[in-house]
Amino acid sequence: MASADSEKKDREPSPPSHLDNVNLNDIEKVNTTWDDRTEIPAELDKRITRKLDIRLMPWLFGMWLLAFIDRSNIGNARIDGLADDLKLDANKFNIALAVFYVPYICYDVPSNLVIKYFKAGHYLPGLLTAWGLVSMCTGFVKSYSGLLAARFFLGLAEGGLLGGMIVYLAMFYRRHQMLYRITLFYCAAPLSGAFGGLLATGLAKISSGGYDGWPFIFFVEGAITVAFGLVVLFMLPHTPSDIKFMTEEEKAACIARMRLDAHGSSADETVDQEKFNWYWVRRALLNVNTIVLSLNFFAIITPIYSFSLFLPTIIRSLGYTAVKAQLLTVPPNMGAFFIVLLVGVMSDKYRMRGPFMLAGCLLAIIGYIMLIASTRTLVQYGGTFFVAAGIFPSSPLVMGWLSNNLAPHYVRATGTGFQIMIANMAAFIATFTYLQDDAPRYITGHSINLGMLCLSLALTVFHIFYCRWENNKRATGQRDHRMQEENEAMLGYRHPRFKYTI
Repeated sequence: MASADSEKKDREPSPPSHLDNVNLNDIEKVNTTWDDRTEIPAELDKRITRKLDIRLMPWLFGMWLLAFIDRSNIGNARIDGLADDLKLDANKFNIALAVFYVPYICYDVPSNLVIKYFKAGHYLPGLLTAWGLVSMCTGFVKSYSGLLAARFFLGLAEGGLLGGMIVYLAMFYRRHQMLYRITLFYCAAPLSGAFGGLLATGLAKISSGGYDGWPFIFFVEGAITVAFGLVVLFMLPHTPSDIKFMTEEEKAACIARMRLDAHGSSADETVDQEKFNWYWVRRALLNVNTIVLSLNFFAIITPIYSFSLFLPTIIRSLGYTAVKAQLLTVPPNMGAFFIVLLVGVMSDKYRMRGPFMLAGCLLAIIGYIMLIASTRTLVQYGGTFFVAAGIFPSSPLVMGWLSNNLAPHYVRATGTGFQIMIANMAAFIATFTYLQDDAPRYITGHSINLGMLCLSLALTVFHIFYCRWENNKRATGQRDHRMQEENEAMLGYRHPRFKYTI
């Protein structure tokens, strides 16, 4: 009888493979050790995660640090002579900022869809090297039209980076390890404000070869980006099946744990076999998570961009000199750096995104109220700390939230790209929030950002309740009919076993 049961079990088809990022040889290795219901030993799992953190995260951190420095250093250059030399009167500076986001937005979704084809380990550092070259060329511009051209090509080169890094991380980490890893590189955004301000203060004092001050901000920072990009080109694996820094056992377990984490949501192909299908694109776009969290990111990114681009201007308007204003951008950005890391740890620990976003929005709202309501310099400067501490953690939270709730690969790639595309449309608002005519109080700009944070607050509350409602439907069996009515391998995030992150 036992033999018959065993033979019957051997004849039963194995559960569909839920791997997004492996090849056939890796599947065979995994199936000899683990199946879809066998957990990876805790010590082995920790060792895999530790190796990934050591080998991947420093490079991603450096890439995002340089991305934010190279896109926002124009704010530092502005108060060090760029606006005067290029005669950026009226709203020309704001237009130059906005031009960056036209190609940036257009390239988000296509970039995510081709990242696998061009091999992520080469594609991402290739983008880094390209925009480093463009950034260096920005130092040579002599006219307003030249500045517009430089900003356009900088946006084109940077357009695929953020979505690409989110998709890349999802190839290696479990869903509820993602947020902390996103924050590990995203905390470079506020750090770039601190580091960029210090670096710009020194570089702006250089005068050589007919170039005086601000061009050296672009020359030096662009050269650093190019050098870093060339190094990273040799450091990143493309997928888990391409990892060279793990033993065969560790690599097999790394692939197997992604199968376990899929909870039935991935199609029966590997990342190397999976073909592009418009079905997955439709599933990504016709999704409450994608729509609501894209709008939420739009609301969050407006104050983030305006804060990053105009903080030196805001602080200088409080009565400080250009040099002191550059230096005073450091403390609020450094405070935000540590808050981003803390929130990332706590969010993954409690497996929640929405409640932490609520807290961040409330902090930033307090900051903008301080900037609007008070005329005291110290109170207004203190408001910048609250703003930075609230908005910067919210960005990785909203990106991680969507990435957690989409599957498989092409759904996640499309949804993430779409989210970033919609969010970056906010740049056309952010770049015109702080106009010269509104100086020195900039009440209009602060009020716009305050309104956007209230919108984010409302969308976050709605989405928390939606995810709880849908999870309850799945837990009580009210979504089980999908497995009889549709091909299980094509359910993706709609699979009854797939639970949404709150």
